[in-house]
Amino acid sequence: MTDSIYAGLTQLGGSTVQPRTPEEAVLERVPNPNPATPYCVRFTAPEFTSLCPITGQPDFAHLVIDYVPGDWLVESKSLKLFLTSFRNHGAFHEACTVGIGKRLVDELSPVWLRIGGYWYPRGGIPIDVFFQTGEPPKGAWIPSQDVPTYRGRG
Repeated sequence: MTDSIYAGLTQLGGSTVQPRTPEEAVLERVPNPNPATPYCVRFTAPEFTSLCPITGQPDFAHLVIDYVPGDWLVESKSLKLFLTSFRNHGAFHEACTVGIGKRLVDELSPVWLRIGGYWYPRGGIPIDVFFQTGEPPKGAWIPSQDVPTYRGRG
């Protein structure tokens, strides 16, 4: 297995300790088998949680991450561990959403990336946060995120 493109992965295929913080979380990547083909990869995290940095109360969001890979793909277990590392992390919605997007850009150097953070109400006001690296590339099908604005019971 040492010649495999997956040989360097440390988290896949076994028990992994949950990182205590996003900074400790290791995002792993694998070579993109189709780097010359523009295509979109989507991850949806409908139960994302973090903490309010002031009150320590939990915040909940539905995250949608879309990216057009360049040379690298994010390994999905490492992404899941990274996202769950926010459960004990205090930060405002904007810092979490944009920080996740920037960390993925730093690790993967994608052709294009966007993240939509659809946050549930805090203090009666839902907050939606969006980050994108630029215009989507031509030739890649980028579907709409289609996450409706929070409506409660209305």
